[in-house]
Amino acid sequence: MQKKLKLWDAVMLVMGSMIGSGIFIVSADMMRNLGSGFWLIIVWIITGVMTVAAAISYGELSALFPKAGGQYTYLKEIFGKRMGFLYGWGLFTVIQTGTIAAVAMAFGKFTAYLVPSLNKAAPLFQSGEFKITWIQILAIAVILLLTYINTRGVQSGKFLQNIFTGSKIIALLGLIAVGFILVDFSHMAENFSLGWDSFNNLKKDLTGSFLKEGWEPIGGMTLMGGIAAAMVGSVFSSVAWESVTFVSGEVENPKKNIVKSMIYGTSAVMILYLAVNFVYLNALDRDSIAFAADDRVAVAASQNIFGSAGTIIIAVLVMVSTFGCDNGLILAGARVFQTMAKDGMFFKSAEKNNKNEVPENALWMQGIWASVLCLSGQYGNLLDMISFVIVLFYMITVFGVIYLRFKKPELERPYKTWLYPVTPIIYLVIGTGFCILLLIYKQQYTWPGFLMVLLGLPVYYFINRKKPADQS
Repeated sequence: MQKKLKLWDAVMLVMGSMIGSGIFIVSADMMRNLGSGFWLIIVWIITGVMTVAAAISYGELSALFPKAGGQYTYLKEIFGKRMGFLYGWGLFTVIQTGTIAAVAMAFGKFTAYLVPSLNKAAPLFQSGEFKITWIQILAIAVILLLTYINTRGVQSGKFLQNIFTGSKIIALLGLIAVGFILVDFSHMAENFSLGWDSFNNLKKDLTGSFLKEGWEPIGGMTLMGGIAAAMVGSVFSSVAWESVTFVSGEVENPKKNIVKSMIYGTSAVMILYLAVNFVYLNALDRDSIAFAADDRVAVAASQNIFGSAGTIIIAVLVMVSTFGCDNGLILAGARVFQTMAKDGMFFKSAEKNNKNEVPENALWMQGIWASVLCLSGQYGNLLDMISFVIVLFYMITVFGVIYLRFKKPELERPYKTWLYPVTPIIYLVIGTGFCILLLIYKQQYTWPGFLMVLLGLPVYYFINRKKPADQS
């Protein structure tokens, strides 16, 4: 593959793939689970530490295996083809394609703020609960347009990525600045005053004024349960940074630039996320965050800051953000499916590059399935179910750093994980706690996604049915 992506391009891919629609929405549900600005910030800090620790750990693997395919390649090389395939299966069926669909739908929904007729228009087709709306058609159009642009070559994709990622970073910095300058009355102190004490008195508060109708916590849920439920949102907003590892084969000096891009990119995004949440806590009281219309807490904050123009400002910002995010996801994901095809683990036609030296067939396969998910309307449920599995795969990959240190200490490691073994252990401890708490308090986020990935096992054995045991 041609090395057309420089360090700056790789950083933009990391940041652009992470910043989609989540940061503008998830804090509402998080506040309903936590009931406190203090704990809202704590959860974002935990997620930030977790994300950066994973990125630092992945750096060692990216230097050991500087090839296209990223996480799929790491899992295959460390734990065998079966594990690599299960990850790739999950990536194609819902993780990458479901995220592409969800982000494209967010683009469509915020476009409807600027073009209200999109919301008012009758469905193009409806049968019972199933319907096809103009917003879904717009989302599919975005996916197909970005897929087409990326078939024109890496240069086209990276140009678009750099422009849109740069634009949304500047816009977020502007929102952060005015979020402290133009707010007439700060709610920061009152939002932070409700901390640990609110959970010591949780049962009493549930029958009093603390938790009004609509708050997520239920009788008996502890602070840990609230944190785990809230982290579903913050973790969802903080994934996809590993997309840069998918395009390792097209990055200049990948042994150094992949790890740098992951660490720089994830650190910068988590700092931005923290700052944006401080803006929410400064501009809005707790109820206004928790019960923002359609969970669009960024719109509520922007209306408080800018008045009636706030809705338009945030709508444009989210449109720019989601468009750039989808471009990064589309650019990167297809490289995994191409690598799988080369290993005999995916459709053979996905292996080929077109005249522009990009995997055009893999790009269209990814785009078409993401479009189907848009039409199904089930991408949101799928992503909720798969969040648990995404973290599990992160944990398995991070554990791979420790496993390889013991199994193959002789390997030349151009980059070694900072503060090893502390850094990977930090991620594994937080990730394990998160998964265990979800199993206890939010089981609907756990076993359905796990079963979905396990469905890949019969597919794997079918693909490998005629291969010798040592090749499967």
